[in-house]
Amino acid sequence: MRTRARYKRPFTWRSLATAATAALMATLLTPAAAHATPRESLPVHSYENAIRESVWVDTGLDGDADGRKDRVAVDIVRPREPAQQGRKVPVIMDASPYYSCCGRGNESQRKTYDADGHVVQMPLYYDNYFVPRGYAFVAVDLAGTNRSDGCVDVGGRSDIQSAKAVVDWLNGRARAYTSRTGTTRAGAGWTNGRTGMIGKSYDGTIANGVAATGVEGLETIVPIAAISSWYDYYFAKGAPLYDSGPEWLSNYVESPEARARCAAVQQRLVDGAPRTGDWTRLWTERDYVKDVRKVEASVFVIHGMQDLNVRPKHFGQWWDGLARNGVDRRIWLSQTGHVDPFDFRRAEWADTLHRWFDHELLGYDNGVDDEPMARVERAPDQWVTSDVWPPRATGTVQLRPGKGEQPGVGTLGPRGGSGTETFTDDPANDEADWASRIDLSTPDKAGFATGPLTRDLRLSGSSRVTVSVTPSTTTAHLSAVLVDLGPDTIRDYAAAGEGITTLTERTCWGPSTAGDSSCFRETRARTADVEHTVVSRGWADLGNHASDTEGAPLAPGRRYTITLDLHATDHVVPAGHRLALIVAGTDRDLIDPPSTTPTLTVDLARTSARVPVVGGAGAFRRATAGSSYDTPGAVLDGLVGPRAAHRVPGGRA
Repeated sequence: MRTRARYKRPFTWRSLATAATAALMATLLTPAAAHATPRESLPVHSYENAIRESVWVDTGLDGDADGRKDRVAVDIVRPREPAQQGRKVPVIMDASPYYSCCGRGNESQRKTYDADGHVVQMPLYYDNYFVPRGYAFVAVDLAGTNRSDGCVDVGGRSDIQSAKAVVDWLNGRARAYTSRTGTTRAGAGWTNGRTGMIGKSYDGTIANGVAATGVEGLETIVPIAAISSWYDYYFAKGAPLYDSGPEWLSNYVESPEARARCAAVQQRLVDGAPRTGDWTRLWTERDYVKDVRKVEASVFVIHGMQDLNVRPKHFGQWWDGLARNGVDRRIWLSQTGHVDPFDFRRAEWADTLHRWFDHELLGYDNGVDDEPMARVERAPDQWVTSDVWPPRATGTVQLRPGKGEQPGVGTLGPRGGSGTETFTDDPANDEADWASRIDLSTPDKAGFATGPLTRDLRLSGSSRVTVSVTPSTTTAHLSAVLVDLGPDTIRDYAAAGEGITTLTERTCWGPSTAGDSSCFRETRARTADVEHTVVSRGWADLGNHASDTEGAPLAPGRRYTITLDLHATDHVVPAGHRLALIVAGTDRDLIDPPSTTPTLTVDLARTSARVPVVGGAGAFRRATAGSSYDTPGAVLDGLVGPRAAHRVPGGRA
């Protein structure tokens, strides 16, 4: 891990660990450990006797237009002993809209309160595990949710300011009060202001958005399955991914009282997010990638490569932007769908997160910065590492489709083909249907495959597919899918649980109280034996051929060329398997169908895929040397289609 390129703070971790060792010993360690160099925070503080309090932070906004500034509720659990001794502690924060409506974690936990309004249960394990180790845990109700004022604006200014204002308050730059409507001020003198944000899905999205403001005091973020641009949650280059927009989500998570007063905000969400898929100012406000240059916090990304809720494009474009701007970063990529690492690699995750926060928030020189940048799940519960991700040897390889011996069953390789292939959009089918019949001539897709590989071939990063097609109607949606053709055992991301099975046994992660247990149900990998695996996918509205931001009706019979952005991945196609490209129309449950039923003719000479291959063109050439294009002509078993699309980035998260 490199030192931050644009470090605003007046020290680096190495200098902190050496020049300020004495101060750290005095403030962060027990007397018995005062003469040792700290490498790990220990659970020396009482969780049962921790201070539990609530404050309401002034966001400076009046989102519900009631004539007074919105205040967001902030529930805090912090160790009592440092406070009694005048020692300051860092903060781990999870800002969420789900604490009341929907719950957090695999067991959908909600916040609970006693008769005096003090928090009793904090969802998840962060408070149980980290408070005894000398951290404060802060859980923020986004504006319009639970006990907060204001309205939910789905990733917009109000959502982001809900959390940013809390970081400002923790650093002495904003006001907070001891009640929702009172005038008694609440201070944050108990913290040193050093804050790390964490959260899955919507919560991780807020962490991305706050980091993109460059707010001082935010030292690190840990976005898990998080959105990086809200347009890409609802659309893929004009193609709608859901049958509703952000107003549905806003209504879903808002508190009942907010729902009653936030009709104007709801209407602005409707007006600003037309179902045409055109880019508007609403989406610009909710695009954090454009502001990635402002990120000063380190970033630890976690994402499932088969996440069909917050799709992997989100981590891919965010990661690429972080890399361009020299941001310190790490990444875990799993084979799961929309699943937290606590539920697919629990012990390793708790240990890694502990060391990450110790390094980033306490300044401990524990070696985590010298570990590999990436950890990738290669098979269920089997992980590999990369010193850099994507690996330095990765190069883009251009692959071209060619005609085969039967319609729609063609070849894939570096040499260009000629002629055309034709398919008709069938909204009843999906990528699993296409992949299972890759070697059969079917009317709903055009498929192209290499011969069996003679060596393993690793794809790492984001692909792009340029398609030149002639539609028969005025509207058309396109899908492009990369598939590994061959037998394998994978996590069953298409099933309930999205790659995990929840067990009855529990393990505990810190001390518990009567109202807040640290014990959670264990999980194991849910696997499936398949004969094909979808590696990456992408979609577009052909009406957006001339613009990523605005669509237009098509002229039947006219040829159009459009490039589809496929999701980032890291996948090894083993020797003996084949790599396939499928071009088709509506991917059922993953994009909505167009208003017509087009037949599309693909110009093979003007169609290609640009694929990131570790080892570049030479690796592809070696992996395909001596390969033949014989096709088995049989149906290949796979997962039974992707899960029905989500409209909630989190839900049972």
